[in-house]
Amino acid sequence: MKQTNARATGAVKNIIPCLTLLLGLLLLFAGQAYAADDLGMSALKLTTNPDGSQEYSITLQILIFMTALGFIPAAVIMMTSFTRIVVVMAILRQAIGLQQTPSNQVVIGLTLFMTLFVMTPVYNKINEVAIQPYLAEQMTSIEAVDQAKVPLRAFMLEQTRLKDLDTLAQMAGVEAEQPTDLPMTVIIPAFVISELKTAFQIGFILFIPFLIIDLVVASILMAMGMMMLSPMIVSLPFKLMLFVLVDGWNLVIGTIATSYGMGAV
Repeated sequence: MKQTNARATGAVKNIIPCLTLLLGLLLLFAGQAYAADDLGMSALKLTTNPDGSQEYSITLQILIFMTALGFIPAAVIMMTSFTRIVVVMAILRQAIGLQQTPSNQVVIGLTLFMTLFVMTPVYNKINEVAIQPYLAEQMTSIEAVDQAKVPLRAFMLEQTRLKDLDTLAQMAGVEAEQPTDLPMTVIIPAFVISELKTAFQIGFILFIPFLIIDLVVASILMAMGMMMLSPMIVSLPFKLMLFVLVDGWNLVIGTIATSYGMGAV
C-alpha cells in the first residue's frame, strides 16, 4: 500500500507541471485571439443573409464538420440499418455454435457493406436534395442539413413502430399530430428499439432449426448412454452442413434486405 501511494503521489507530481504548461499555452492562445484584429476574427462569424437566413463562415463550417466526425460512428450505428444487421449476424453465429467464426472483423465488415447496400437509396436522395444543391451554392449549409434530415427521417419512421414512437414521445413530453413532426431526439431511440426487436425476431427464426438439431443429437447421445460426450461437439458438423446445403448466407442476407422492403435478392 505504501508503494502504491508513493507511486500515485509521484504520478500526481508529474502531472501537475504538464497541466500548468497546458494551461499556460491555452491562456497564451486565448490572449492572442482576443488581441487579433477584426480581419483575423472575421473567419469565425455568423452572417445574416438579406432574406433573413443565416450562414456560418467556412472556418466555422470546417470546425463543426471536424467535431461531427466524432459522432459519425454513433450515427452509422443508431440511424442506419447497421444495428439490425449486426445483431442478426451475432445471433446467427451463436445459433450455429461458432464463437469466433466468422471473426468480429468479418462480421463488422459484412455489416458495413450490407448497411451501405441498404442505405444507398437514402444516400442518393440526400445527395439529390441536399449535397448537390449545397455544392452548387443554391442553398446554405443550414438549409442543406434541414433537407438532408427529410429522407433519413422518412427511412427511420418507415422502420419504426408507432408504439415505440408513442412511448418515447410520452416520456419526452412531446405532442405531435404526425410522426414526421416529432424531433429527432424522439425518432432515433424509437428507431433503435424497433430495430432491436426486429433483429431478435429474425434471430429467433434462425435459431429454431439449429435448436432442433441440438435436441435430436442430445436425445440420441442420451439414448446411447454417451453422457460424457458434449452434444455441441457432435451437432456442430451437422449444423454447418445444414447451413451450407440450404445456402444459408444467401437466405440470411436476402431476409435482411427484404425486411427493409428492397425486394428479392
